[in-house]
Amino acid sequence: MTQYDVVIQYRKGRYIIEYENFAKEMNRGYLQLLVMVLLQESMYGYQIVRELEKRNYIIEENTLYPLLRRLNNKKILQSNWEIVEGKPRKYYQISEDGKKVLEKLIDIWLRQNQLLKNLLGGSKDV
Repeated sequence: MTQYDVVIQYRKGRYIIEYENFAKEMNRGYLQLLVMVLLQESMYGYQIVRELEKRNYIIEENTLYPLLRRLNNKKILQSNWEIVEGKPRKYYQISEDGKKVLEKLIDIWLRQNQLLKNLLGGSKDV
């Protein structure tokens, strides 16, 4: 069994579908896209968490920081340290290369979203 499997179990007279790992995998790519969009302006980690929470998207800091490091290492983000109110904070912002990647990712997402809407019979609430 892999993390992509949807597990169907029979318990207490009914079938239970466990899709947690599958949902986590879908959210991972979506979160990457959200972070890249947010970081058109310079922000530090906790600020990103708060901005997403304002929009009802809850993320743990221990999920965000590894993502920021990965994107920074791939040169999709750029970062710099600043001292604010006596505290060092690492600020992240999308790089020029990251903007090109983001443009392509948004195009992919829009095409996939449209395909899903079409497959669901043109439903506008996907």
